[in-house]
Amino acid sequence: MTIKNLYFIYFLLFLAGCLSGSKPQQGPLVTQLPADVTVPSDMIFIPGGEMDLGSENGLPQERPVIRQRIQGFFMDKTPVTVKQFREFVQATGHQTQAEAFGDAAVFNLKKGIWELWQGAYWAYPLGPDSAAAADDHPVTQVSWNDAMAYCEWAGKRLPTEAEWEHAARNAKNDRTLYSWGNQEVVAEKHLVNIWQGKFPYINTGADGYLFTSPVGIFGKTPLGLTDMSGTVWEWCQNWKRPYGAEEKTFVPDSTSERAMRGGSFMCEAGYCHGYRVSGRSGTTPETALFHLGFRCVKDL
Repeated sequence: MTIKNLYFIYFLLFLAGCLSGSKPQQGPLVTQLPADVTVPSDMIFIPGGEMDLGSENGLPQERPVIRQRIQGFFMDKTPVTVKQFREFVQATGHQTQAEAFGDAAVFNLKKGIWELWQGAYWAYPLGPDSAAAADDHPVTQVSWNDAMAYCEWAGKRLPTEAEWEHAARNAKNDRTLYSWGNQEVVAEKHLVNIWQGKFPYINTGADGYLFTSPVGIFGKTPLGLTDMSGTVWEWCQNWKRPYGAEEKTFVPDSTSERAMRGGSFMCEAGYCHGYRVSGRSGTTPETALFHLGFRCVKDL
């Protein structure tokens, strides 16, 4: 066999791999924290592993379930707080998109509709006539672009949906509804900040909060993360695309949405059970909402 023929065979094998969608094998999964690596402050090591992204029992957008191979990474223990975001703003002078627009989205509970409220932004998520956001609550009214700016400043990034779900499944591919199990209330103790009652008519506030809550107050997942369900939706890095379609040619337009995970205080199982591990949503990257925040991750 000549060298020319050998190269031709290699080319055919390469072309066949491309057409079949095969990829080069990744390196070994990092399932334990290397001895010479220190976990950054306020972060948790998420071991690498394989995980089935999505759910056959969820909404159509959660299907098809696809196998994902996730490398180990670090994730913030909690969503980014108001205090942390204020430190970023003071250090950089960053102006959020809500501030530039002059308004942000709030759900008007009296009317039962979404509205743009003048003067609403991260420090006053319900507008200037309402109370300021508490330092220990998740920051809200920040766009995807604002979240990306914060992560870059902090030397981190936003998680992909697959990374977020892998962490929510405790890096073990747990198939429970929530990161901690299948129950929202155990021994009369609420384990998640969501809507109690009939959305949008009655919210009893039985969990103690009508809006956001202090980070960590509802306990930790087995990995040590907090607020992975309820309280606020969390921005993810990727566009919200059908599973398996992320790598296909995609040209975003003004209607394209970035993915969100985790559900919020607005969720009620009969209306929006998005606080399940597999639940997902999305909105356009310039959007700011009073029930949407984020947390960061960091590569090893």
